[in-house]
Amino acid sequence: MPISQDLLEILVCPETQQPVSVASADLITRLNGEIDAGTLRNRGGEAVSGAIEEGLLREDGKVLYPVEDSIPVMLIEESIEL
Repeated sequence: MPISQDLLEILVCPETQQPVSVASADLITRLNGEIDAGTLRNRGGEAVSGAIEEGLLREDGKVLYPVEDSIPVMLIEESIEL
């Protein structure tokens, strides 16, 4: 289930306070390829193991926050630097 527009309008990056938007399908596909290859790590240094179905992209395009079971994970250490 996609993120509701109302929720999306109030969410911001906890680090920079920049707005976030729904990541493109192309970006998610690329990141899932890196997960399959075992090369993707989150900012906490842990390998990302499960496929990403949805994510929120910070306005500057440098960080993605994963969405798990329709819940945005807005923790800096769980985010993925792009």
